[in-house]
Amino acid sequence: MTRKLARLCCLFALAIPVWAGSNSGSISGQVKNSAGEPQMGATVELFSSASTPAAKVFTDARGFYKIDNLANGIYEVKVTAPSFLPYLRQNISLRSGAAMVINVTVNTLFEAIQVVPISRRSTDDNEEDWKWTLRSMSNRPILRVLDDGPVVVSRSERDDDRVLRARVAFIAGAEAEGLAGTAGSTIFDIEHSIFSSGVLSFNGNLAYNGQSAPATIVRTSYRQQLPNGSTPELGLTARRFAMPRVGPHSDTLQALALSASDTFTLFDFAELKLGAEFQTLQYLGRASDLKPFGSLDMRFGPNTGLAYRYSTFQPTTRQAKGYDTAPPDLSESGPRMSISNFQPLIEDARHHEVALSRRLGPKTAFEVALFRDDFSNPSLMGVGDVSTATGNFLPDIYSGTFAYTGRDFSTSGIRLVGQRKLTSDLTATLDYSWGGTLTINPNAFVENVRTHMRTVRRHAISGKVSGEVPVTHTRWIASYKWTSGPALVSIDSFNASPGQADPYLNIFLRQPVPSMGFLPKMEALVDVRNLLAEGYVPVIGNDGRTLYLVQSARAVRGGVAFTF
Repeated sequence: MTRKLARLCCLFALAIPVWAGSNSGSISGQVKNSAGEPQMGATVELFSSASTPAAKVFTDARGFYKIDNLANGIYEVKVTAPSFLPYLRQNISLRSGAAMVINVTVNTLFEAIQVVPISRRSTDDNEEDWKWTLRSMSNRPILRVLDDGPVVVSRSERDDDRVLRARVAFIAGAEAEGLAGTAGSTIFDIEHSIFSSGVLSFNGNLAYNGQSAPATIVRTSYRQQLPNGSTPELGLTARRFAMPRVGPHSDTLQALALSASDTFTLFDFAELKLGAEFQTLQYLGRASDLKPFGSLDMRFGPNTGLAYRYSTFQPTTRQAKGYDTAPPDLSESGPRMSISNFQPLIEDARHHEVALSRRLGPKTAFEVALFRDDFSNPSLMGVGDVSTATGNFLPDIYSGTFAYTGRDFSTSGIRLVGQRKLTSDLTATLDYSWGGTLTINPNAFVENVRTHMRTVRRHAISGKVSGEVPVTHTRWIASYKWTSGPALVSIDSFNASPGQADPYLNIFLRQPVPSMGFLPKMEALVDVRNLLAEGYVPVIGNDGRTLYLVQSARAVRGGVAFTF
């Protein structure tokens, strides 16, 4: 009997490590910015309840991270990334064998920073809570495991967690011949947390040139984090632009857009996003269109990702630079449109893309993508004085440009992207694309431009460097995109990868301005596009004047932004 008992004790002792190992827990998730873009190379640190380091990992090219082999206990997760506010989640209770998911949304330093007083439950326990209330409300929703097992969304129910934040910017443009973006703009953005897990936002742009009524763009949206992990969002956008009067027709362009989208987490390795936007506009008639979009992101291990994306409208660089950079002109506000024979046309585009990404270490990542684009009634940009008498030009009196209807075309291509984090404050990206675009012989007569357009294949190489100056805290983005020949449409127009860049030379700066403690945070902005005025293709107008069709119009804009 004694021998049997001894044998059982030995077997039990040997089984303890195996049982403990098989029941070790894990913490994983994805790090994104406020625009929903994954953040590669973000540092994720795990601390025990005694504030001692337990693990340190870096996010992959799709923003995913995972920490395995964790014993049960209380942990803290801290996420840091250059040019983003730090994120801290405390009092994470991890049970044996639990696989906890903590998705993190980080905000840029120039987004709203709100100090939220919290009620003191004790003097010591809340000291760190008080320090880390300097974060945006979009950081607050997190995933945790309830005591009874399921993973649910957790949000504090305290009234002081319902943060109201506001931002406003005043932007002006330089006025010169051949220079776009001459109108001034007032841009505002207000967000409020409601219903515990929802965010209601209201934002808009007002552009004015001193000669007509302001261009008005107003958008309101509501998004909510549901317990099952999905994130539905509804949005309504109204736009109104003053336009030249054409005969008895109205001298305003009015447009409405209703959008709906939802994001789902499939299993533990995939994220599905589906949505659509219904657009309708009124100017010289009525036009409507439905713009669906969707994406599926899958990850295979911590360093490899595969994604499929379908889109019907071109992305912009606004989120990468900041909410207050893009002027409210016709080319960037949407819907992208033009007119032909006095009839409004909405650009119809369809983009399919399959991309494979791979991370090599914590600082280097690569991506290869194959894409297919189909354009109907593409809206081309031009610079010069045009008349609406022909019924084929849509002038934009706020940006000094015009829209012209291009020829339908289809193309396929390839994209190669490499990104390297050189230092903690400096990131370099190289992008190569090969695909089709529209072109025309220079100095053609404008009435024959559309019929003489042809599809050609071009190479495009872009380099982008971004970072922050340590002493002055100046945040900057400089990029240059070269095209192997004349082109009227940007090569790889739907590029939303880290290598995305506007054509030719572009510079963007944000400089914090010192202010008194009781004043709102203030920053000076400079946004320069196509500084060298490259890629201008001349055509001869009906009156003999020279007009230019361009991928990107030269524009110099600057101003100040306030955060409340």
